[in-house]
Amino acid sequence: MSQPVIKYTLTKQGRQPEWLSSDSRAFKGQHGTSANKAGKLPRFGSPQNTIYLGIGAGDPDSDGTPDGYVGSIGSKADLQTYVTEVGTAADYHVVTSTVTGVQTSVTTGLSTAWGQEEYSGGLSTTTSSKHTASGVGTVMVLTGSQVIKVVTETNNGSGITTSTVDTPVVVDPASTKSAVSTSVGIVTTTSENVEVGVTTTVTTTTTESYSYTDVRTSTSTSKSETTTDGVTTRTDTVTTTETANYRTSYDYAAEATRLWDIYEAINS
Repeated sequence: MSQPVIKYTLTKQGRQPEWLSSDSRAFKGQHGTSANKAGKLPRFGSPQNTIYLGIGAGDPDSDGTPDGYVGSIGSKADLQTYVTEVGTAADYHVVTSTVTGVQTSVTTGLSTAWGQEEYSGGLSTTTSSKHTASGVGTVMVLTGSQVIKVVTETNNGSGITTSTVDTPVVVDPASTKSAVSTSVGIVTTTSENVEVGVTTTVTTTTTESYSYTDVRTSTSTSKSETTTDGVTTRTDTVTTTETANYRTSYDYAAEATRLWDIYEAINS
């Protein structure tokens, strides 16, 4: 009895179907994609609105198929085509974290020179040149949005008061910010008090949208001490590391091979 590669949905109770293969090598729940077409009346309702790939426990009955069965895939080429379609729609890609910069700063001095309330010297610092490298692919670019300024103007009839709160966008020092745009929103509210009268408040909010490279900086500090003839010297080493996430293409052919190899092993 063949155990085919099938497309299926969860049961109406939100569970994996019982008619999936029980072989320990089988796969299920792979490459989920919407079961409904955008802009069309939904064919499937929740929790059956996602189609998955799996291995069925047997061939479908020509007289009828169980609830949740969508179809089968009969060749490796068709499997690759299907996975490529799903992955392209979902923007499959591979992200690899790569160290792109390392720099060290070494501070040395007698133990008595550390922790001075009023520093009077005795410490020397040497900073290495920055070692840089690059990864494979392109550095990931992320997007963000943040309120950077709120101006509140209050008029109670006897005078106007204004307050301003600035919260500028801060990205990692090693990251590059670009594609900056701003939008302004104005909200006016009024309230009435028997003692003060009518108070009008105008709130102007400025929002910044931006892109930035996915690079992060981290630091670590190590400490060592050596004592010679009763004199202790302390050395602190601060290592600054920059790490970037690189994006590369997803290997659809390799994924199709992985799944098809499982199918063939089960059916051999």
